[in-house]
Amino acid sequence: MAPLPLLRSSSPKNGGENVRTLPFRGDDTALVKALLGGHPAAAVAFHERFAARVHAVLYRMLGADQELEDTVHDVFVRALEALPNLRDPAALDSWVMGVTVRTARTRLQRRARRWWLRLMPTETVPEVAVPARDPAADEALRATYRILDRLPVDERIALVLRFAAEMTIAEAAKAAHVSLATLKRRVGRAERRFLELARAEPALAGWTQGGES
Repeated sequence: MAPLPLLRSSSPKNGGENVRTLPFRGDDTALVKALLGGHPAAAVAFHERFAARVHAVLYRMLGADQELEDTVHDVFVRALEALPNLRDPAALDSWVMGVTVRTARTRLQRRARRWWLRLMPTETVPEVAVPARDPAADEALRATYRILDRLPVDERIALVLRFAAEMTIAEAAKAAHVSLATLKRRVGRAERRFLELARAEPALAGWTQGGES
């Protein structure tokens, strides 16, 4: 993914060689300070540092959503706008994940309101884009997202953070901006709902049987 179009190359007004901005180097605390201070390379460094993880978490939450790239962009726009409110610059990583979760929640809630999409013929609904592999694995992935689409938004987010994004309970709770107890309850409910719905999906038969043994 290309960096956000927030910075442009500049050149001296009177001509001459182009001015090159030195790349930003530093930890998260230094990056926050640089962003707030208007360092010319900080925005690009911010995007490069977090883009892959933000994209991966959103993909796991949303699937092959047609607005996935726009949602990634929204995360960075929201993060940069809200950055002055970040109290602990050293917590930038978990804070960005929190912004990612809130942005995903908004997208999922908007999707849920478009309930009429579920009435579309199956062949018109975009399929989940996955790397080339066996058809059984592809169908299992599509079945997984069909089930996730039926879960309450907060339970879906908790389940994805805990297992698909492989966060600890503490990390997932912080990203979802809820208590440990709330996150645990949501994960538990989501697991039970998911397993119940998975039993009706032939593509997940082997997985559910394995989970029960």
